[in-house]
Amino acid sequence: MTASGNPIGSIVVVGGGSAGWMAATALATYLGRQASVRLVESEEIGIVGVGEASVPYMKQFNAGVLGIDEFDFVARTQGTFKLGIQFNDWGQIGDSYLHGFGRIGQGIGPLPFHQFWLKLFLAGRARPIGEYSLPTLAAPLGKFMSSPGNVPQDSPLADIAYAYHFDAGLYARYLRELAERRGVQRIEGKISHALQRGEDGFIEAVVLESGEQVAGDLFIDCSGFRGLLIEQTLDTGYIDWTHWLPCNRAMAVPCATAGAPTPYTRATARTAGWQWRIPLQNRIGNGYVYSSEHISDDEAAATLLANLDGPALADPRPLRFTTGMRRKLWNRNVVALGLASGFMEPLESTSIYLVQSGIQRLLGLFPDRGFDPILERQFNEESAFEYESTRDFLILHYCATRRSDSAFWDYCRTMSIPDTLRRKIDMFRSGGRYFRTGDEFFALPSWVQVMLGQGIIPEGYHPIVDDMPEPALIEHVARVHRSIADGAAAMPAHQAYIDRYCRAS
Repeated sequence: MTASGNPIGSIVVVGGGSAGWMAATALATYLGRQASVRLVESEEIGIVGVGEASVPYMKQFNAGVLGIDEFDFVARTQGTFKLGIQFNDWGQIGDSYLHGFGRIGQGIGPLPFHQFWLKLFLAGRARPIGEYSLPTLAAPLGKFMSSPGNVPQDSPLADIAYAYHFDAGLYARYLRELAERRGVQRIEGKISHALQRGEDGFIEAVVLESGEQVAGDLFIDCSGFRGLLIEQTLDTGYIDWTHWLPCNRAMAVPCATAGAPTPYTRATARTAGWQWRIPLQNRIGNGYVYSSEHISDDEAAATLLANLDGPALADPRPLRFTTGMRRKLWNRNVVALGLASGFMEPLESTSIYLVQSGIQRLLGLFPDRGFDPILERQFNEESAFEYESTRDFLILHYCATRRSDSAFWDYCRTMSIPDTLRRKIDMFRSGGRYFRTGDEFFALPSWVQVMLGQGIIPEGYHPIVDDMPEPALIEHVARVHRSIADGAAAMPAHQAYIDRYCRAS
């Protein structure tokens, strides 16, 4: 007896790049015995490839879903490791904080650590919150290691959360080799249009400029901003979030390396947006994400080139985008992934994550040829929640600012924000509380670090904290700090770790 009497037998992925090859590899890995997987791409059409930083979920996806060896992946993509993101000049010029991955300190009972820290901090008797989390303490020291297997579970070294910096083009090439070994057929060619069934508008085939037709039961649209199937063919519609996330362009340029790679991404606020710095083994990736209403393209390029660590290795490459998402990411027999599904600017490195999460969601809700609308509705509801909650976290970085030195920051500081975000800010400001809604990707440590880093200081703390005698409270917070400091001191240098395990050839 089979799970379905009408299984999908042919899957067509439209577009390559990281998104297309991640999807093709995953689908071939888990469905390759029952369905053919073909990917259509053209060498003439470049990929955007600005996302060279990730979040910790990528480690789980690479190893757990695709079965990729970590050190091989890092070496083959000129990769480095990432403990978090350093934000400079966001709250006001001169501010700096690090949004690190993983937990903060050690909670007690029902309360997270930051509530105990908060009582002492508000009294001027505690260090900055970043000194109570291993990633945020180790990253500026240039330290990195993955968790060894021989440390006690209560050691801060037992659960080190980290992500990667990598070359997105090399990652796509790496995945292509893996996908083709697992049976994916690559078809070279530009798509001119798609053929739809008359009775329900489902896609029957894509037609190449050569006239060749590539038919399928299920189509994965990874065609980038164009949304060749999800938008140009099915006219799904787009929800525009420019009001809350006003940056709509970017200039990207690589530059020569300057010293050992830092184990963190850097995001520096500029007059009309912000600049990223992503260190790889062979170069540094840089970009200026900005609002075209507040700065010209030429000015943005000049600002970017004036703030590089080394000589530029190419001319700045312009990118245009509209932050938002499709009204449906699954429409009929088309599922959109990557830039075809929507775009979150790269501020918290969520682009690759949203692709991987979408692939996981598709595998969990995978249909048969009947395409039960219940599955489509569930996929779209979960996707919308994930995009909207991620959107709110990004908006936080812009709206929680005290900068008034430019028209751009005046707008961000005074703009209206979603009610969902307003409630989170108000709750945190009143007593340092944060509660995760559903399966939000960004959890308590992320919200706490960014709100504190942006200058949202709670007016009080949780009343349960007062039940702890003050000497015990002081000793607990001090003990956590000692443990974190000892853990950071025990870690090797980031470059030494790379040289030992995954140096690129």
